[in-house]
Amino acid sequence: MQFPKYRKQFRDLSEQEIIALAISSEEDDARIYRGYAENLRADYPASARIFDGMAAEEDTHRARLIDLHQSRFGSVIPLIRREHVAGYYARRPVWLIQNLSAERMRQEASAMEQDAERFYLSAAARTSDAATRKLLGDLAAAEAAHKITADELTDAHLQGDAISDEAATARRQFILTWVQPGLAGLMDGSVSTLAPIFATAFATQDTWTTFLVGVAASVGAGISMGFTEAASDDGELSGRGSPLKRGIASGVMTTIGGLGHALPYLIPEFWTATIIAFVIVFFELWAIAWIQNKFMETPFFRAAFQVVLGGALVLAAGILIGSG
Repeated sequence: MQFPKYRKQFRDLSEQEIIALAISSEEDDARIYRGYAENLRADYPASARIFDGMAAEEDTHRARLIDLHQSRFGSVIPLIRREHVAGYYARRPVWLIQNLSAERMRQEASAMEQDAERFYLSAAARTSDAATRKLLGDLAAAEAAHKITADELTDAHLQGDAISDEAATARRQFILTWVQPGLAGLMDGSVSTLAPIFATAFATQDTWTTFLVGVAASVGAGISMGFTEAASDDGELSGRGSPLKRGIASGVMTTIGGLGHALPYLIPEFWTATIIAFVIVFFELWAIAWIQNKFMETPFFRAAFQVVLGGALVLAAGILIGSG
């Protein structure tokens, strides 16, 4: 379907249509900002107030444009929106921005104002009608003023503790949604697959069979962990975030944890593959301890001791079973 050919060119719009387009654009932007505010209000109240203020500014400019239209063309405003005009700047669909961070939403808002200002300035440069050029210049100045207002609102509402509080909230959400499930998956994939992989290796001393068992164990564990994590908590009450994101983090990291010491068995020579697998296991366990220390604030040596001890016991069990 070729919808663009049914759009009107901006250069063909009348002054009345330009004002009507500006009115609908201001209304849409106000609704977007109120949507941002509502999404942020529970966890980021300071940022929510910023977007409330920006929405109020959009309402003020829309009211002025409506007054202008009424004084020049009457009270009946033509229905014309962004999608009706070829080349007019677009906005992201709401469902694509709902999961953005507070900082990213502020960046999106700044980009929105800059897009509008740039478009109006470019349009003004392409018209020869003085009145139209003045109108477009006024709209560009209004969008620039919106950007200044956004900066002023940010300065007013994001001071001192508000910034640190929002950063702490964002970090906590990142840990709950991505780090915790991913860490659990990495631990499960790295540790639980040690026994079957090394039991198979020492029982058969066949690297290809060991590789197949390792891949099967890793992928199977990844699928199981991913579905378990996603189904265990919808995130509504716990605040742990999207079950889909948590399931992906857990499933992918579980698979990676197991594949790490399965891949060396693509090497045909048994002891070479096994020694490399031992080395990879060491780095896997070190990575788990490092993540626990960095994100969970677990003392590194305690985390390392716990992980290494658990991994060593599982590894020893696999070797003993495979050698029996």
